[in-house]
Amino acid sequence: MNQYIKNLNKIEFIVTYACTGRCKHCSEGEHASCGERIDPQIAADAVRKIAAEYDIKTVMTFGGEPLLYADAVYAIMTAAKELNIPKRQVITNGYFSKNVQKVREVAQRLAACGVNDLLLSADAFHQETIPLEVVKLFAAEAKECGIPIRLSPAWLTSAADDNPYNVKTREILKSFADLELPMGEGNVIFPEGNALKYLSEYFTDTLPENPYAEDPRDVRCMSFSPNGDVLGGNVYRDDITEIIKNYAP
Repeated sequence: MNQYIKNLNKIEFIVTYACTGRCKHCSEGEHASCGERIDPQIAADAVRKIAAEYDIKTVMTFGGEPLLYADAVYAIMTAAKELNIPKRQVITNGYFSKNVQKVREVAQRLAACGVNDLLLSADAFHQETIPLEVVKLFAAEAKECGIPIRLSPAWLTSAADDNPYNVKTREILKSFADLELPMGEGNVIFPEGNALKYLSEYFTDTLPENPYAEDPRDVRCMSFSPNGDVLGGNVYRDDITEIIKNYAP
């Protein structure tokens, strides 16, 4: 076993960088509404091979907006369910279609493939460009299907701060009251990408902890990019077991 990866317990897939939002706080910067996505079967195969060697506790899919390419999410989560990986998580802004039937179908399929932790991004930043009513429709359909769902807002400077963005976020979260959804921790915005471009006045010399930082000498979360990049290799070119074997920081 590679000494740098001996504590691996999580696999995550950036399904796509394509997104339906144009959020000021996004650490990735500007997004198109369509684009490259992870190959569903290669991703699912990687989950199976990694889980055969490591005690994986969580498989996560996010983006961009991962449900723009929901077939990849289904394939990844189906594999995780078959392997009895405890947490099968999707982070979504809830806006991938305005078609009511498609929204219902996606929720049903997410439930069927075993998603058991759905984090719904809702806050002042997402709702500048993403229609709240469509997001609430998806949330209602997901809850109806029995998927555990939590609201996951982005906070500026801290959850307790009363800047105008946080005030608006609290109003948006209150609008979900009829669905009785639990509140997740959310995250404090880190100054990268659009956040640095549009919100720089809110950042000081004391920066929040980067939630995406990973120790390259003690990899606990293996992250796949839409183009197949992972651990300095590429799963489209090389088998994931070889990439793991050859990894060195």
